[in-house]
Amino acid sequence: MEQHYKLERVRELADNDADFIKSLAEAFLEEVPEDAERLKKAVAEQDFYNAYQAAHKMKPTVDLFELGVLHHLIVVQDWGKFEKVGEDCSKELQLVLTAVEHATAELKKDFNL
Repeated sequence: MEQHYKLERVRELADNDADFIKSLAEAFLEEVPEDAERLKKAVAEQDFYNAYQAAHKMKPTVDLFELGVLHHLIVVQDWGKFEKVGEDCSKELQLVLTAVEHATAELKKDFNL
C-alpha cells in the first residue's frame, strides 16, 4: 500500500474521513487516467493547447496524491503553454504516464475499486 502514491495529504484534506478518502481515490481513478491519455495524444499530435489543458487539470491531483512527478508534469504543461516547437518533452511525459499507471493500479487494489 502507498508504494506509488502517498495518502498523507489526502488524509489531511479529508480529516481522516475514510469514506471521503475513498471518494478522492475514486475521483483520481475516474479523471487522471483519462486526462493522461488525453495528454499523451496531445503531445503525440503536437496539440499544444490540449497538452496544456490536460496537464494543468492533472496537476492538483498528481500533487495531492504525491506521485513524485509534479515537476515532470509541469515541464509537459509548459511545453504546451508556451508552444515549445522543436523541444522534446517525451521523456517527462513517459515518467508521468508511468507514475499514473502504477498509482492507478495500486489505488484500485488498495481500495478494492
